[in-house]
Amino acid sequence: MAEVIGIRFKENGKLYYFDPNGTQFTLGQLAIVETAHGIECGTVSMENTEVDAASIVQPLKKALRAATKADEKKLEENLEKEKKAFEICEQKIAEHDLAMKLISAEYTFDCSKVLFYFTADGRIDFRALVKDLAAVFRTRIELRQIGVRDEAKILGGIGICGRPFCCTTFLDDFQPVSIKMAKEQGLSLNPSKISGACGRLMCCLKYEQEAYSDLLRRTPKTGAIVMTPNGRGVVTDQNLLTGVLTVSLEKDPDAAPQTYKVSEVRVIRDGKIKIDKSELAQFGGLEKN
Repeated sequence: MAEVIGIRFKENGKLYYFDPNGTQFTLGQLAIVETAHGIECGTVSMENTEVDAASIVQPLKKALRAATKADEKKLEENLEKEKKAFEICEQKIAEHDLAMKLISAEYTFDCSKVLFYFTADGRIDFRALVKDLAAVFRTRIELRQIGVRDEAKILGGIGICGRPFCCTTFLDDFQPVSIKMAKEQGLSLNPSKISGACGRLMCCLKYEQEAYSDLLRRTPKTGAIVMTPNGRGVVTDQNLLTGVLTVSLEKDPDAAPQTYKVSEVRVIRDGKIKIDKSELAQFGGLEKN
């Protein structure tokens, strides 16, 4: 076992473990820590806790101290500097006529580096831009290209549900979301209905997937051949949540389909949920980060 504290550098950002270095920290307290990018200031999101040493990526960086009033003042000064850095970088991008969209600018706590996050459709040759920025800020410059999901997480906004984005309020990491999930949940494969503001599949499709997967294991799928109290038939529709199946009977295929509960039928051959090539071509791009 090893004693650690959990630090977040952004609200609802990823949680990182640090060695408390003999100091007792409290939730919400600001702490100065050593990172691979230099000295940083983060918020304690997990107090001193014993965790399995096997779950820690070694070597574990140390927490240097609890933040002081002077440190808090420096944080505020850095925020003001970041606003100016953002404006200057936007001007330089326009001067170099680069096809990139600047998302945010960040100073490390010790101001040893300025990080600029941007999005672009492809690779960007920003070597000349970096030289210009280094001449202005006289410190290390790092440009990082991020995806549209990361852009949404940084900028925030309101989703189609009317609530703030999940990624900016409580999701600390993105989970894989696929077209198959939308199809298994019986959703319309309409990009405007299943994609978020970022243009990718909504993260919330993942929330209920485990429940739908469990229901699918116990419910005959569309196209399944089943034995009903009235004979063999083919499942033409299903309602996973109510457990009701619509079945076209083989003995009278022109008659109106009948409805049965899952418990009333026996599966002879189950159906499959398939995504054809046209659907994959049309909606596959929604799965990208």
